[in-house]
Amino acid sequence: MDRNPKHRVEAWKPSADSQMLYDRAQLIANAREFFSQRKVLEIDTPVLAKTSVTDVNINSIEARVNNAHGYLQTSPEYFMKRLLAAGVGDIYYLGKVFRDGEQGSRHNPEFTMLEWYRLGWDEHQLMAEVGELISHLYQSQNQIEPQVSRLSYAECFSEMFNIDPHSCQLEELQALAIDIGAEAWAEETRANCLDLLFSERVEPHLPSGLVFVYDYPVCQVALAETKPTKAGYRVSRRFEAFLDGMELANGYFELTDAEELRQRFETDNNLRSRMHKKHMPLDKHLDLAMRAGLPSCAGVALGIDRLLMRLFGVDSIDQVIPFSWQHC
Repeated sequence: MDRNPKHRVEAWKPSADSQMLYDRAQLIANAREFFSQRKVLEIDTPVLAKTSVTDVNINSIEARVNNAHGYLQTSPEYFMKRLLAAGVGDIYYLGKVFRDGEQGSRHNPEFTMLEWYRLGWDEHQLMAEVGELISHLYQSQNQIEPQVSRLSYAECFSEMFNIDPHSCQLEELQALAIDIGAEAWAEETRANCLDLLFSERVEPHLPSGLVFVYDYPVCQVALAETKPTKAGYRVSRRFEAFLDGMELANGYFELTDAEELRQRFETDNNLRSRMHKKHMPLDKHLDLAMRAGLPSCAGVALGIDRLLMRLFGVDSIDQVIPFSWQHC
């Protein structure tokens, strides 16, 4: 039993203060206004479903529903793509998503995501709109807008390590990873080594302001299309946005090939098996929607809580949400 009266009194309080809750509500209202003015339709998708993502880096939270397995959704992506295939048009979602193992100053198992899709756009057009949205939200809070810049993934690695991350040998990446981590990195994959090098060496040295990093390696393709480069290799048509060094958004020029998508899910599950993670069932509804035809589009997911952290200069996600996991 907790015998500290002060602790018992404080524990019931929200994790964010009253002014932050007001600012949060205002920012969300301004985000909705931004999309309303551009005639992008707000949609609502289930947060509980029968399937979830296969991505090995994302852990879903399971639930029991009528004696069957269910999952709290890590993103509205699959449902949104079904809507796109059904012809709904430009859409956005602003609501809760869930991921297991997401704890820390920048993570909470339940968080607020803004995700949207633009028909007929490519990733560079969508990057421009992300910048416009963030500038709009800064202006609405009477804050100075951040500087905006773009860097290719290759430029980041060339400047930091003097290597081309797309064409260098795996052994070279492993050696660099060993210098940062431990000898065990000698057995790691290309994708994992690149992730370590980026997070530990590149990300902390990105320019201040809003930075878009684009043209990721094909080993990190996720659900993006790929394209050839003049140098003779392929890159992923995806980007990530960083605001004053914090990862804020992840966007793709979306893969529309249903068979290729199925193969990527199978590859993910094979990797999950090797990592002793649960095999995730194929989302049959998404598969049918993709086969019916996902229109050419670009999509992006942006973390509202992290945006609030940067906008108001706070260090912990607890300070920008009404009740963090520690207060539940």
